[in-house]
Amino acid sequence: MNQVEQQGKPNASSKQQQLEPYTQSHANEELTTNQGVKVSNTDDSLKAGSRGPTLMEDFHFREKMTHFDHERIPERVVHARGFGVHGYFQCYESMAEYTKAKFLQDPSVQTPVFVRFSTVVGSRGSADTARDVRGFATKFYTEDGNYDLVANNIPVFFIQDAIKFPDMVHAIKPEPHNEIPQASAAHDTFWDFVTSHTETAHMIMWLLSDRAIPRSFRMMEGFGVNTFRFVNEQGKSRFVKFHWKPLLGIHSLVWDEAQKLAGKDPDYHRRDLWNVITEGNYPEFELGVQMLEEEQEFSFDFDILDPTKIWPEELVPVKRIGKMTLNRNVENFFAETEQVAFHPGHVVPGIDFSNDPLLQGRLFSYLDTQLLRLGGPNFAEIPINRPLAPVHNNQRDGFHRMTIDRGRVSYFPNHLQSNSPQPSANGYVHYAEKVEGKKVRERSQSFQDHYSQATLFWNSMTPTEKQHIIDAFYFEVGSVQDKSIRQRVVDMFNNVDGELANQIAQGVGATPPTTPGGTGVTASSPAVSVMNSVQSAKTRKVAILAEDGFNYQEVTQMIQALRTEGVKAEIISKNLGMITSADGLQLEVDKNYVTTGSIMYDAVYVAGGLQSINTLRTHGDAIHFINEAFKHCKTIGATNEGVDLLNASQIMGVTTAMPESQAQLVNELGVLTVRNISNITDFSNSFIQAVSQHRHWGREMQKGSVPG
Repeated sequence: MNQVEQQGKPNASSKQQQLEPYTQSHANEELTTNQGVKVSNTDDSLKAGSRGPTLMEDFHFREKMTHFDHERIPERVVHARGFGVHGYFQCYESMAEYTKAKFLQDPSVQTPVFVRFSTVVGSRGSADTARDVRGFATKFYTEDGNYDLVANNIPVFFIQDAIKFPDMVHAIKPEPHNEIPQASAAHDTFWDFVTSHTETAHMIMWLLSDRAIPRSFRMMEGFGVNTFRFVNEQGKSRFVKFHWKPLLGIHSLVWDEAQKLAGKDPDYHRRDLWNVITEGNYPEFELGVQMLEEEQEFSFDFDILDPTKIWPEELVPVKRIGKMTLNRNVENFFAETEQVAFHPGHVVPGIDFSNDPLLQGRLFSYLDTQLLRLGGPNFAEIPINRPLAPVHNNQRDGFHRMTIDRGRVSYFPNHLQSNSPQPSANGYVHYAEKVEGKKVRERSQSFQDHYSQATLFWNSMTPTEKQHIIDAFYFEVGSVQDKSIRQRVVDMFNNVDGELANQIAQGVGATPPTTPGGTGVTASSPAVSVMNSVQSAKTRKVAILAEDGFNYQEVTQMIQALRTEGVKAEIISKNLGMITSADGLQLEVDKNYVTTGSIMYDAVYVAGGLQSINTLRTHGDAIHFINEAFKHCKTIGATNEGVDLLNASQIMGVTTAMPESQAQLVNELGVLTVRNISNITDFSNSFIQAVSQHRHWGREMQKGSVPG
């Protein structure tokens, strides 16, 4: 009898307790073989003489090598690079009016979850910060069984029909003749596919926006993409789309920063998530739903089942129904993150499917993939995949069967075991939707509009976001070798917006459209702009540049002020070890310039101290740190003599004309400076407020004059 059977309902620690019997520590233990035989020597194989041949009777050598040779399983075709964490979900109120799903009924119940974030295109060894869609898959271990919400951080998809999925993935993956490029859509085959399938237009706009290079997994939304159903106890159905809303808001990297991070720290997003959970700064996401009554199915100028379309939040508001807290890292990456198996067909009573043609294909593909990758039909018995709900059925045998089933019966109906296990009166019942039609291979006419929502997205962007999209086109399409494909991109996106097409043509060496384009759509959806997101300094990271002779009071005051607001500060210096202040007090250096860079921080602070600043002015790495942070539009602050380091850098239009005697705080485009103060409380408050704004985009027009 498992824990759910004993207690009735799961709680936040239920999954952790279920995993405990499968978890072991090897500390202070003697080495054994897999059969439990103690091993006396694991450094030398058994030989015929010290220089003789290895003997095959060496069973420890054979077992050790055989296991090593078979340690790898096939990586996922897509979403290969992922990172998983544990947590729990609680609903805010009963959703019984809309769904009979039990985990959405009682606000006092904490449902355990396991979440895997991922990139889509790259291999397991690729970098975290590639421009890509991010996966956001959540396994709810509910009392009714496992429910998998398989989401992405972009609410639409490239294609409308799942039969095109193999073609799409083949096109975006490295080209087969040379396996180049890795984890990138910036190549000919992908853009050939895009221009051959104009239904991709909307998704491309999202992919080339800031959404595709998130600041962290903790600062991106998640979307179920497909249209599902809620079904209540009375059998009433509503169409539903799922959303994850991060409480820290939606924030992104800049492209230059993302590229540099891929080299400096390819595990940037993984490390960020691991560290904040270790520190107790648990990421939180609210679960939201958009719901439509069945009679509203045809009430819009788009098809609600089209996976290349959003339901604009201004038309269909998102109802926030609960919160997920991620509070525990995995014990073993392979056993948990690599072996976890998600499938959109893993649903519980109260959640059902729609006729979304992309969803219908996913219901086959995900299960089929797990059978190969995890070695057979018993992958649900792997500890991370085991439901907390009891499992009783007549499935037997197969690779890696873990359960020892008692009795002689493995079929239904039966008399020998009184028809056990038998169907439940409370079991899953599919929604009785009436379906009729001739068998045809064709798309619905309601799926034929490929550009209107791409225009809606473009209209919703701020000037800064629009420029980022144009710059992304320059890189992506500029990497295409075939000039005819570049021209086709320009011609295709002229259907979205004429000025956008002109800008693309200018940057990629193509001919601008001869006739103005666009769809005529003038509406916008403010909800899709990341510039309208929540602003918070919590869990941000600030680099403090200092050397011997720094002002101890300024540095410690700033560290304490940052810590109070949940911001992490790290001292950066030329060398690791201790640095000594002007009055003889010491602080430990966290990182040196070799092991870090401004790209790993959200802001930079330079404290006073004449000796420290004079030393920093001679360090090219310190000057580069300031220049690069400025170029990436991050908050930069300096007090007293620290202002002189900014004056020695190449950042333009800040503090250079400030008199030596001026004690007024100046904030110019997110560069905060003040001189001749002893208490930096007011400064630190302004600095933290500036950090919460994420970036100071007005500075981008000046960045061209600053080396990065």
